[in-house]
Amino acid sequence: MLKSPIGRLRFMGFFEGFSLLILVGLAMPLKYFFGVPEAVTLVGSIHGFLFVIYCLVIAYVTFVTRWKWYWPVISFIVAFIPFGNLALDTKLKQYEAGHEAA
Repeated sequence: MLKSPIGRLRFMGFFEGFSLLILVGLAMPLKYFFGVPEAVTLVGSIHGFLFVIYCLVIAYVTFVTRWKWYWPVISFIVAFIPFGNLALDTKLKQYEAGHEAA
């Protein structure tokens, strides 16, 4: 997976998406229902770092593969949707398979 630029984006997308799920599904309920704001501080910081790295990887892949304009836009938007990176991953797999065959 890490051998191609798109594979690197898929890999980073898993981490970024997983951190979003932990933030929304675990840390925020801990803060608002159980009064543990430290959970959001810690997980939010980690998620923010991973989001910045994810955006840098999107920029890298865009320039290396000469993506059309909509791929980086979609890649950025799905980062805000829980499980969005999983949906994008299937499309990226198809894109990568189609370009390897060509």
